Amino acid sequence: MNQTAIAITPRTLRLPDAAPIAALMPSLTERIAAFFQGRGVAAYLVGGSVRDGLLGRDAADMDIAVDADAAAVGRALADEIGGRYLRLSQDWQVSRIIMPQGSRPAHIDLTAIDGDIERDLRRRDFTINAMALPLQYAGQVARADCPDCLIDPCGGLGDLGRGVVRMTSAEALREDPLRPLRGARLAAQLGSAPDDDTAAAIRSQAARVTDAAPERARDEFMKALQAPNPRDGLRLLDDLGLLCALMPELADAKGVEQPKEHYYDVFNHLVESVGWVDAMFCTDGRADGQAKCQCAGVADALRGVPTFEGMREYFGGAVSDGYDRLTFLKLTALLHDVAKPATKTIEASGRIRFIGHHIEGEQAAREMLMRLRFAKGGVEHVAGMVRHHLRPTQMAQKGDMPTPRALYRYYRDAGDTAVDTLYLNIADYLAARGPALERGDWASHCELIRHILEEGRRQKAPETLSRLVNGYDIMKEFSLAPGPAVGRLLAMAHEAQACGDVTTRAQALALVGRGLERGGDGA
Repeated sequence: MNQTAIAITPRTLRLPDAAPIAALMPSLTERIAAFFQGRGVAAYLVGGSVRDGLLGRDAADMDIAVDADAAAVGRALADEIGGRYLRLSQDWQVSRIIMPQGSRPAHIDLTAIDGDIERDLRRRDFTINAMALPLQYAGQVARADCPDCLIDPCGGLGDLGRGVVRMTSAEALREDPLRPLRGARLAAQLGSAPDDDTAAAIRSQAARVTDAAPERARDEFMKALQAPNPRDGLRLLDDLGLLCALMPELADAKGVEQPKEHYYDVFNHLVESVGWVDAMFCTDGRADGQAKCQCAGVADALRGVPTFEGMREYFGGAVSDGYDRLTFLKLTALLHDVAKPATKTIEASGRIRFIGHHIEGEQAAREMLMRLRFAKGGVEHVAGMVRHHLRPTQMAQKGDMPTPRALYRYYRDAGDTAVDTLYLNIADYLAARGPALERGDWASHCELIRHILEEGRRQKAPETLSRLVNGYDIMKEFSLAPGPAVGRLLAMAHEAQACGDVTTRAQALALVGRGLERGGDGA
């Protein structure tokens, strides 16, 4: 059985010659700076806001350290700029202001400085997070223009340029059980790696990640899935002992052999599936959504992946907890076969089977995500995809295309996750074959998924969804009282309409009448 070991090595990051520190909208930043200046409060842009700004990246959120009571000034600032104030439950020294901004609200987090700013920075987790900039310079000052503005007592700027994640101290990692996970996530986001001492400290503290607030661990993990090349990021988390500490169910998947059609064991198959999801959606900004990147040398295979108009916008749509469909698709790719170890059987012939792993996996995924405090919408989104991830290849005999009725029932049962599940199935297929992918079979699989995608979406087009009959029509025509039976009869008529079996109101009512004759209520 093939195993995969990927060495993560630091890469050098070229910092822009003049890197403006951008935080939210410049005009808003100026208003916040003026607010603190008017009250004589020292305020500094800190942490990720400075780090991302130095890399030339737009900062979605803003972290501000203030020499004042963070709660008191937080309330006043929220009133001043029209934001919603929140006292974070997991850390009573932090206040948050939520600002409406596009599809995702922006967060302004305020923390009280412990002592002076340099002492405060030295107590932070990693050197690249231990830099500060007086808030009045944010949004308008570049390093080259004001080299002395940056407060950097731990050498974070140099580590950032070298692509190294380095702890400020071992004690800093011990202070907060989430910090080891954050360090690995930062390395994944930056395409870098912890230095040897930091990696050793993370490994020694990895088991404590479950002591952190589940919501915080959830958010760090989801950010790791959003990072470039999340497959390697997951392998880094695994190498540091964090992945299975956070999701112990994945440890059971290691070394679990699969049928000969699979190139990897179960664990590596799951990680590779995440990589294929990422590769499919690495569009480099192309409007048609067609994958373009050369991730892992898979460009040829990716050309066969079906696309649809508005694909990028669709997968950018929110699901829950502030994360979009694409991030949840990666999460599901990691979990879709999580129940294979528990359902594995070996027949007398030597055939390996995982009967019912999609059903058991649905419940296992649900329990895992509830443990990490995902909202119900996100939990059910993932659970539904796990349950239905085998359906696309079970809807027809090999070589045939699914019937209209099979398509209808798939979209009915999978509901809001029907399209997402098709792309999970593609990633599952590619990860199963790995380097042994056979082009002819792959082309046939793509044609199947394309048919399900296009014909199923055509069935659901608005012009075909105008129902020929409604529940009131059925109750009136057949003198029925309201109840579940009417719903079943209506579903039967709608399915027949979607499949083209009935095209008029009279035909739909006749079908309902025959259903009543056969089973009393069409059941």
